[in-house]
Amino acid sequence: MDAKEQSLAHPWKDEIFQIFKSGGIRQVAYVPDAGHAQVIQQVHADKEMVGIPVTTEEEGVACVCGAWLGGQKSVLLMQSSGVGNCVNMFSLIKNCQFPFLTIVTMRGEWAEFNQWQTPMGRATQASFEMMGINVLRADRPEMVADVVSAGLDAAFQGGDAVAILLSQSLIGRKKWDIK
Repeated sequence: MDAKEQSLAHPWKDEIFQIFKSGGIRQVAYVPDAGHAQVIQQVHADKEMVGIPVTTEEEGVACVCGAWLGGQKSVLLMQSSGVGNCVNMFSLIKNCQFPFLTIVTMRGEWAEFNQWQTPMGRATQASFEMMGINVLRADRPEMVADVVSAGLDAAFQGGDAVAILLSQSLIGRKKWDIK
């Protein structure tokens, strides 16, 4: 990580990675996203974890279910704009009773400049809940570790399906540099 990246680093993102390590996560499927970039970099740098970039969020659902069938714990990292892509695939989780954990960076909330993000941002939590996936949310840095740890335990000790939403105010404003 260079000096600029270091200054943008968030301690709670390190906490997420450490919770993955201590919780036995071995595979991390993700759709590339700036809000997850620090954790994704840490996953790729770790010899005990495999980072799996996927082209669509529903492909990520299949990856984490397949990891469980192969005897490994996995998590899916995605942005709220991709949750709607997964609704049909969420049936796999419920019908096969897979434990499931996803961490979702929110868009369409606080200080959103791209109004294409707003509809799915408003529908994200309800979409998960309608598909029988429990939702936990972190809005402040000091909440993140407890929420992620609780979600991991609910998924892999309790056999539950859990989505953790990281609020847009927690992630920070998205800005496009227009030159």
